[in-house]
Amino acid sequence: MKHAAKKRIAQPVALVTGFDPFGGETINPSFEIARALDGETIAGHRIVGAELPTEFARSLPALDAFLRKHRPALVIALGQAGGRSGISLERIAVNLIDARIADNAGAQPVDVRIVENAANAYFSTLPVKAMLSALRAANIPAELSQSAGSFVCNHVFYGLMRRLVRTRHAVRGGFIHVPFLPEQAQNSPGTASMPLVTMIAALRLCLETALTTKDDLHYAAGATH
Repeated sequence: MKHAAKKRIAQPVALVTGFDPFGGETINPSFEIARALDGETIAGHRIVGAELPTEFARSLPALDAFLRKHRPALVIALGQAGGRSGISLERIAVNLIDARIADNAGAQPVDVRIVENAANAYFSTLPVKAMLSALRAANIPAELSQSAGSFVCNHVFYGLMRRLVRTRHAVRGGFIHVPFLPEQAQNSPGTASMPLVTMIAALRLCLETALTTKDDLHYAAGATH
């Protein structure tokens, strides 16, 4: 008698998203990081890197498609924050769009809610303080950030957390902002930047920490302004 073939257990997935270039840039480090990590295995999870459009109307439907396809155990969305000098671990997504510039489709909503009659804010469920400690131990500039802005990055962060809280309780998720690449900052003296190789290493650390840390660390890391 032939033995029945054992059902193959799929490797769990950690989804990392980045955005396409916007605001006149020709490259976006957030997607370059996601693309570089795509296919790696970290803490037993296969990393899937994906690109989201920098558009209010299309970004969340694109995210939904990736969530349905990959059913990830962890989601980290990345975005570019030109001017910041380190890896910014975002803590709070707010229910607000106030676009200083137009998105890639030309939309520029001002002072509107992302979702009417919904929560004013959601918190990241990533172990952000443990991640911060891991980054600093590796001498990678990093900070906890209390604001993800009011553009498409915050829009995706809020939409992601609302989805996870409402339908995917066991899935951790959150948002991380990364600085400009050196080539983006070279024409603006004094503008902070970070090499892509450093940012990739930073996200590997963040993923490993998030996938292996059950309870976040408890220490003072807030801001006074």
